Amino acid sequence: MKPAIAERAADVSGSAGQSLSGPPVDLKALRATIGQLTQRNDFLEGAFARAGLPGTKR
Repeated sequence: MKPAIAERAADVSGSAGQSLSGPPVDLKALRATIGQLTQRNDFLEGAFARAGLPGTKR
């Protein structure tokens, strides 16, 4: 069973000799968006704490 799982894992992950054919990703823009969202979440977390409301962290 384990050899079959290993074979299928290569097929699913795309590492069976095939390259990903999706459009290229602009990592600089993606990282900028992540940074903006992180700043917004940090700001809101602080605002909730100052207001005495429960935060969004779980």
